[in-house]
Amino acid sequence: MKKLLASLIILSIVFAAGSVFAKDWKKIRVGVEGAYPPFSFVTPDGKLDGFDIDIAKAVVKAAGAEIVLVAQDWDGIIPALLAKKYDCIVASMSITEERKKKVAFSNKYYNTPAKFVAKKGLVNEFSKAAIKGKSVGVQRATIHDKYLTDNYGKDVVVKRYGTQDEVYLDITAGRIDFFLSDSIAASDGFLKKPEGKDFEFVGPDLTDKRWFGDGAGIACRKQDTELVNKLNAAIDQIRADGTYKKIQDKYFNFNVYGD
Repeated sequence: MKKLLASLIILSIVFAAGSVFAKDWKKIRVGVEGAYPPFSFVTPDGKLDGFDIDIAKAVVKAAGAEIVLVAQDWDGIIPALLAKKYDCIVASMSITEERKKKVAFSNKYYNTPAKFVAKKGLVNEFSKAAIKGKSVGVQRATIHDKYLTDNYGKDVVVKRYGTQDEVYLDITAGRIDFFLSDSIAASDGFLKKPEGKDFEFVGPDLTDKRWFGDGAGIACRKQDTELVNKLNAAIDQIRADGTYKKIQDKYFNFNVYGD
C-alpha cells in the first residue's frame, strides 16, 4: 500500500511538472536586431519597425499567439536565444549549415543576394586583383563576414563592425574602401540615401549556398520542434492569404522571397 501511494505521489509530481513546463505557445517572444534597415530599425519615436518586424508580427498572429519583441545586438543574438531570453529570432538570419549546428530553422521567409559596394569609379572591373590591399567593412559574425574572410581575407584588410550603420558611417568618412552586405540592406539603407549618392554596387550577385545558405529563416532552439512547425505553417498561411505580399510591397518593388 505504501509503495502504491509513493508511486502515485511520484506520478502526480511528474504530471504537475509537465503541466508547468509544457509550452502552449500562446505568447511568443521574438528576438530582433533593430539596426538593419529596411529589415529592422528603430523609428524616431523609439518603436521597432521594418520588414522583419512586420513579418514577425504577421507570423506570430497567424500562429495564434501574442508577440513580444525583444531587441538584441547581433553579436549575442544566438547566445541569448539559447539562454531563453526569447523563443525565436526574426532578424534576417540566413539558414546555413554552421548555424544549424546550434539552432533549428523555419523555412525561409526571404532570400536576396549579397554584394560589394564602393565609391563610384574606384574600380573599373571588379576582381580579386582590383581590391587587393583595400580595406573592406563588414558586420561582425554575419554570413558576409564569413564569406569575406574565407575568400578575400588574405588579400584585403577586413574591418568588422557591430552594426551595419557603423559600416555606412566609415565608408562615407573614407575609412574603408568597400563594404559587403545584403544587397537590399545596402540599397535601401545606404545607396538610396543622400550619403550614398557617390557609391555603387560592384561585382556580381553573391549567392553561393556554402556561405549564404538557403535564405533567411526564423531561428529557434533545437528542442522546440513544435514551435518550428507552427512557424512554418504560419509562413505558408501568410504567403497564401496575401499578407506576405502586402508586407513585401510596403518595403520593396520586387519579389524578395526568391524562387
